[in-house]
Formats: sequence, structure tokens, C-alpha cells
Amino acid sequence: MNVEELVRQALREQADGQPPAPAGFADRVLAARRRRRLRALASAAVATAAVVAVAVGVPPRDSGHHDDVRPARAVDDGGDRAHPDQSPPRELIAAGRTAMAAYYTQRIVPRSGKRAVVRRTYWLADRKTGRYEKDDRWSFVAVAPGLRTAAVLERTLPARRIGLLDLATGEVERWIPVAHAVAGLAFSCDGRRLVATTYSQSPDQVTEVTGEGAGGTGRGPWWGARVRTGFQVLDVASGQGAWRSVPPGPHDFNREDFAFGRAGNLVYSRLVGERDGMQQFYDLAGRKTDPPANERHLRSDVGARLSPDGRLAAWGLVAEPHGTSYSAIRDPLTGEEVARARGAQLLAWADDRRLIAWERDPHREEYRDRLVLVTVGGKDVVPLSGYRAPDAEYPTRAWIPVFAER
Repeated sequence: MNVEELVRQALREQADGQPPAPAGFADRVLAARRRRRLRALASAAVATAAVVAVAVGVPPRDSGHHDDVRPARAVDDGGDRAHPDQSPPRELIAAGRTAMAAYYTQRIVPRSGKRAVVRRTYWLADRKTGRYEKDDRWSFVAVAPGLRTAAVLERTLPARRIGLLDLATGEVERWIPVAHAVAGLAFSCDGRRLVATTYSQSPDQVTEVTGEGAGGTGRGPWWGARVRTGFQVLDVASGQGAWRSVPPGPHDFNREDFAFGRAGNLVYSRLVGERDGMQQFYDLAGRKTDPPANERHLRSDVGARLSPDGRLAAWGLVAEPHGTSYSAIRDPLTGEEVARARGAQLLAWADDRRLIAWERDPHREEYRDRLVLVTVGGKDVVPLSGYRAPDAEYPTRAWIPVFAER
């Protein structure tokens, strides 16, 4: 047996001992291979240009065009990136497998009478610089795993088309027309499909409630209408997919967007009413169905949901001793609490034991919070951002993060 055969056999034995590759792994490997090949070609071209320039006495010129727009440490290096002195963040925030791909602010824009609309403004992570850049063209943005593509909706909602935005160039690569107007979007875990929530009117329209409806006199809260009509699951590559009618429940108002379950064969939306904060699952034909066993005890208002390995479930706030917040970690199959983690709201998993969370400032009477990295069962926090300013007026927020897998 020669050396080449020995190496082949060793690699086969090593591969046999590895766990199955995660969803989308092959695509990421191929993309990485293409990037390496492009870098090699670009390096060779630069070297050749430099030699020619020296020979003729002319400095090499940079045309401004680069085939590989992902710098080594801007988005996909896998390292933790914290900016505790920045709020809102100016530079990329990330931990483990997860990055803050974007953030947005909201403000109430008055319309006629007591009517208004909640308007979002987005800042998207620029893959070339690793900084957040304002892009006010969009009313809604969902970022795909890999941080290369975002699905976007134009300003007027509900929209009749969905844009696929290249986050490297800032340009829409393709538009997907839809027969039923859309106002909400979410990618599947592998990034191959989109669930688009359809509405008869903008779910961001609100009406001010005063008097008895506000619980007294004077200015009251803002309320929306029951305008959801259903959902459409779209194949991103082809843009094809069937629409399903799912009207809002008796307690649903404003946005009740759909999202994919972990396996991607079901979608869910928030359940409002007696089981507020839980979720209602549907199959892809639009029929109500029981939740999967490992998602039965999750909350729709806790963004982190299942850990990457599926063994732990993020839950809601359970204790605030001396102003320090703790959230529960549960067994996803039984719902039993198995641990706690610091943080008032668990937003996303960085890996199987660490999460990104909102952590309340325990030293201030007024509520203000910052992004932190916490560990299951641990008491320490690693600040990722500066503190957000206290809310001035519901539903305005200082800034709201959008997370995606790197």
C-alpha cells in the first residue's frame, strides 16, 4: 500500500467517525471552496499586475471590483465580537454561531384622525466593512443563514413582491412576485425556503384608544386590526409556492407573522388568549396540527427557542433577585426547568451552552437593558453592546436586533 492509499484510508476512517453534517453544510463548503479559489486567482492577478507595473514603471491600479467581498474577520470568522461602548452598535456584534445581522428602530407616523402607522428603519451589516449601514428602503427585512442574502419588502405594506437583497452589494438580485400581498417574512433554518405572511391591510396600522377603552381618560394605547389572511411557503431558488388561508384568531391583532419550526415541515404563529405566549402550529397545507415533541413547551415570545443540539429550550423570565434577571432553561420534551441563565429575555443561542440575551441594568431604577452573552447555569455576563435608552413611547424602541446564523 503506497502513501496515497494510506492517506485515503485514514481520511475515510476519520470521516466514518464524524456525526452527520448539518443542514446546508455542503453549500457552505462549496461556497468556501469558491471563495478560496477566487482569492487564489485574485492574488495571482495582483502579483502579475505588480510585476508588470514594476517593469513599466506604472503603479498598479485597483478597479474597485472584488470577487470576494467577505473579509477574513468581518462576518464569518466564528469569533465573538463585542462593542459594549456602542448603543446602537456601529460595528458587528456576534457570538459563536450567531451574528446580529441587522437592527431596526420604530416610530409612530401619524395619519388622518387617530390613525397612524408604525414605521421601521433598518441598519444592515455590511459584509465588506463589518459595520451597520442605514438602509431606509425597506419596511421589513429577514436575513438568511450565512448573512449573504436578505428578503426585503418595500415601504408600502402589504407588498406585491419580495426582494432578494445581496448584502455584499446592497442591490436586489431578484424580485419574487406574489398573488397575495405580504407583510412578514421568515427563512427556514437551511435558508432554502421563505414563509411569507399575507395580510389584507398593513398590520402596522394602529388606532389610538382613548377614554374608557384606554382604562380612563386622556391618551391611551395604540391598537391594530385583525388583517392577517394566511401564509405562503416559497422555494427561494424558484420563487414558487402555494398560498394557504389562515385567518386571525379571535384575539389576534396587528402582526401575527408565521415562522418555521425547527424541522422546516411546519410553521407556527403566536397564540394569543388563554395560552398567551405559546404557539399554534400548522402543516404546510394550512391545517392546524400539534407541535413537534421538542417544541411543545416553547414560547413564541422567546426568540432563542431550541439550542442548536435540540437538548435545551429557552424560556421566559423567572426571577429578579436584587434587580438581577434570570430566565429559565427547560427540557424541551418535558417542560421541566433544568437550569437558569442570566438575562431578562433570551434572544438567540450562540452555541449549545451560551445565549445572547437582554440584561437589565440592576443599578438603575428606570428600565434599560443591553445585549450580553450568558452561559447556562452561569452567573456571569459578557457585555456585547451598550445600554439602550429607556422607552419613550410604546411601541417605540431604541433599537431592536435581528439575528441570523453565520
